[in-house]
Amino acid sequence: MAKRIIIIGGAIMGSSLAWWLTEMGHPPGDITVVERDPSYAACGTAFTNSCIRQQFGNPLNVAISRFGVEYLKAFQAHMADDRVPPVHFHPFGYLYLAADDAMVDRLTQAHAIQIAAGAATRLMTPEQMAAEWPFYDLDGVRLGSHGARDEGYFDGTTMFDWWRRIARERGVTYLDGTVTAIDTTGGQARGVTLACGTCLGADIVVDAAGTRGAQVARMAGLDLPVEPRKRYTWIFEAKHPLPTDLPLTIDPSGIHVRTDGTFYMAGATPAHDPAVDPEDFAGDWAIWEDTVWPALAARIPAFEQIRVTRSWVGHYDLNVFDANAIVGPHPDLPGFLILNGFSGHGLQQSPAMGRGLAEWITHGTYRTLDLAPFGPDRILRGEPFPELAVI
Repeated sequence: MAKRIIIIGGAIMGSSLAWWLTEMGHPPGDITVVERDPSYAACGTAFTNSCIRQQFGNPLNVAISRFGVEYLKAFQAHMADDRVPPVHFHPFGYLYLAADDAMVDRLTQAHAIQIAAGAATRLMTPEQMAAEWPFYDLDGVRLGSHGARDEGYFDGTTMFDWWRRIARERGVTYLDGTVTAIDTTGGQARGVTLACGTCLGADIVVDAAGTRGAQVARMAGLDLPVEPRKRYTWIFEAKHPLPTDLPLTIDPSGIHVRTDGTFYMAGATPAHDPAVDPEDFAGDWAIWEDTVWPALAARIPAFEQIRVTRSWVGHYDLNVFDANAIVGPHPDLPGFLILNGFSGHGLQQSPAMGRGLAEWITHGTYRTLDLAPFGPDRILRGEPFPELAVI
């Protein structure tokens, strides 16, 4: 008999898992996705900057992104549906800039890992970068690391919309509701209770609740080191546009900026970065005037004359233990699975992570990429599986 599955959270991770489960033959009628906000107006997926990169320091994350970029480039073939459009991909690359010994060492070590995993990262001297992108002021920069292939923006909204749509058409139930309790009778996850009073039985409950992942885990009596953290984004136009695409540039100051169509997109982590309420999207917009714009103009003098056209605050579901995904069965509660803690990498990792957990549910093991190192058991053991390349 097929297992009854409840997925808590229907955004990018929950919908990836639902689609992959049906793709692998799990009966759609035994899959229920519970989503508290079916408009998806205030979730991490809604505020993502939708980029993908190969430049990670953890080789498994590089492999996940290698799969992700090949998947999105062949999205129509994977979906096997004439209605599905291609996923737009704009490969302008990422460019990390190092200004001290520690960052030079980190980029150099990561470069070796990335090349071994099949990425096309190249280390560049300031002279090489100046020749390729003369609009940078590279004062103080000692080394750059550029992704020469398969890094850049992709249309994650199209991917998300069609995963969700086809999963529903195949028979997956998407419920508008808020989970308020998890049944752990007998030391096993057995279902959920919704705010309306409805009780749903299950053999497997998956916590794919994003920034609410720790709240959901607490309903099951478990601790999850995931916190909502604010991340700021600005869209701006330049009086003097750059002559070529701007790679997603990660400045030593901590800000990042990239091409965004005919505009540009900048992002920053606030200096004061506490955990926040998942519904708190208020911003401290003085960050732009005091920190972000001065850093932009110093690195790219053409950005001295720019005009902000739009801005927003989004959230990371930040794993404060080791800044890496938490995926797989929880050893202390049979039937309770985690798909959470992506720390800003969720959209780009969603194809591989949804596939991997669907494999584990369907076959009892990971078949393509071994995602076991992401399991929550590492947290209980106090053994980090870290990712240092977090923007």
